[in-house]
Amino acid sequence: MNKCSFGSDNHSGVHPLILKAIEQVNEGFCFGYGEDEYTEGVLKQIEALLGGDCKAFFVLNGTGANVISLASFLKPFSTILAPSCAHILEDECGAVERFSSCRITPLPQSSGKVSPETVSEHLKFGDQHKVQPAILSISQPTEFETLYSTKEIQELAELMHSVGGYIHVDGSRIANAAAGLGLSIKQIIADSGVDVLSFGGTKNGLLIGEAVVVFNLKKNQNIADQLVYIRKQATQLYSKNRFIAAQFEAYIKDDLYLKMADHANKMAKYLEQKIKESSVLGKGVCFTQNVETNGVYISLAPLSDFQLEALQKKYIFYVWNEKIKEVRLMCSFKTTTEDIDGFVKDLEEYLV
Repeated sequence: MNKCSFGSDNHSGVHPLILKAIEQVNEGFCFGYGEDEYTEGVLKQIEALLGGDCKAFFVLNGTGANVISLASFLKPFSTILAPSCAHILEDECGAVERFSSCRITPLPQSSGKVSPETVSEHLKFGDQHKVQPAILSISQPTEFETLYSTKEIQELAELMHSVGGYIHVDGSRIANAAAGLGLSIKQIIADSGVDVLSFGGTKNGLLIGEAVVVFNLKKNQNIADQLVYIRKQATQLYSKNRFIAAQFEAYIKDDLYLKMADHANKMAKYLEQKIKESSVLGKGVCFTQNVETNGVYISLAPLSDFQLEALQKKYIFYVWNEKIKEVRLMCSFKTTTEDIDGFVKDLEEYLV
């Protein structure tokens, strides 16, 4: 339990203020399924944070958030466009495809990002033998913890809207994106023309629960109205919703979500700097992605398999690309400089 983990920010615990919030609503009785004034009030707080022209819904987890977000915008003959590395494609066991009965079309990507040019090549309509593109799903940050600029998201949104389509953002780490860009989530998402957001929190100090937020209600009100039924069918309607609501209320109060994400991002930059200051870069270790949020990607090619396994026995981390021994090192709100100093010191000793 005390082994230092760079494996995932999911490995971190729950922030004390979040636990306190859960305890505070654990008194008395409350209507279930979100049909209580408290849960409705917290949802209004989230909607206000994100600009007001939106509708928020609580769900249990990130996969559920993505499933519901996307399924709500699809017809049976639709296809979802997404980067070839997308979480919905690689790490959700086909949940979106099974529940929606729609294919995900993988697009070429660079550092996790797709371009308008790449997307345009797959916007082909009218052939009755082909599935029809309906929505583009991107992650912010990307699967490599890199960032889209607001301009890049705006361009993708405008492109999809120009053909009657939509854009979804998998925001499991959206707080890290906001901290990394120095912008509000409203500026990144609502102001950029995004139609639906999977608003994550469990990677950033929550115990359980995420939110789905539908934007531009003048255009998407019908979709927001039917989402409650899709949520129920997808088994994502939690009966004791006040416990999710309490977490989100504490999460956004006094910008706790940004403070935790900013710490995680700073720890990743600290790790990057410590590696640069060490001797390992001169011995074949190299960065494989830019460090823009809370993830560091490096190739440990100089290490033997035995050395890599020995390092993993002391620190939890995942090998992302076995061919070049690329590893992913994730930082969280609980990562400390001492954790990082110890890791870099041990890495240096293996490369003496």
